[in-house]
Amino acid sequence: MARASTRPTSRDVAQAAGVSQAAVSLVLGEKWRGRVSEATADRVRAAAQELGYRPNLAARNLRLGRTRTVLLVVPALTTEFFAGVYTGAARVASAHGFGVVLYPSPEGIGPARDPFGSARAALDGVIASSMAADALTAIRGDQLPLVMLDSDPAGSLGAATVNLDIRDGVRQVTDHLLALGHRDFLHLGADIASWTFEVRARELAARLAEVPGTTLRTARAPISIEDSRAAAEAALSAPGPRPTALVSDDDNLAAGAYKAARRLGLRVPDDLSITGLDDLALARALDPELTTVRLDAELFGERGMKALLAVLDGRKPPRGDIPVELVVRGSTAPPPR
Repeated sequence: MARASTRPTSRDVAQAAGVSQAAVSLVLGEKWRGRVSEATADRVRAAAQELGYRPNLAARNLRLGRTRTVLLVVPALTTEFFAGVYTGAARVASAHGFGVVLYPSPEGIGPARDPFGSARAALDGVIASSMAADALTAIRGDQLPLVMLDSDPAGSLGAATVNLDIRDGVRQVTDHLLALGHRDFLHLGADIASWTFEVRARELAARLAEVPGTTLRTARAPISIEDSRAAAEAALSAPGPRPTALVSDDDNLAAGAYKAARRLGLRVPDDLSITGLDDLALARALDPELTTVRLDAELFGERGMKALLAVLDGRKPPRGDIPVELVVRGSTAPPPR
């Protein structure tokens, strides 16, 4: 009867790579930078993969006093954008031997139940969207290593902050509409108290204030198609010159604006140009397809997880906002004469 093969050890990896066991521990524990060369690290990883070596995480976690578990706090599970954030975060976490627990805080407000008996005992760190920041106190997440997403760097609760370049996204949208000749704007804003939506409103107003002859109205709605339809319909029906360009904080709000336009007998984009922000799958399902700003949700999640790993390792996270991209489609055109 054949004897079962012996599970490879770190000593086997060290022998195959021609290095010490200490070097193997440094490389596989992601502590090698500045201690061994990149070529050595590559050799150790290749040897570990060829041998099928898997570290004993249970023993290592007990030794390090870590659970290798991270909590990702998001406003809701039903949002396509945050599904992408989770995918990116989980991909990086898995590559470093961490797991990610996804915790939705509906509508980004507390109180929220602690998903563990003691979050501090069960978690190594937290990544949280600013829209779900109110949940942090309830789960004691603000007492753990914390990375904030979409948050004001000057007032963030976290040890690090990761942001998309939302300001530039709003500038790109506004400049596109101005170049088409629009001067009368309606801002359909998200009715959520969050830094990221405050930035959108401020940047739009500031950019238009630089251009003589522009007007700006504002309507707010929860991020739902029906609520935004009602808000946009009321704003477009208000007395005075009707806006020719409607700038939405979110693609779902833009979808509601499409419905409002059709109820009022307005054609998109002949009578009313509409823009969104996110580039969800919905943007391409609308007719005409929606001009919007593409936010790379998976890259956002990746950067958030890398920042938390850096905080846990005592390193400085990478700086700089994540670039965004205007995607011009059929929902924008010059204003009617």
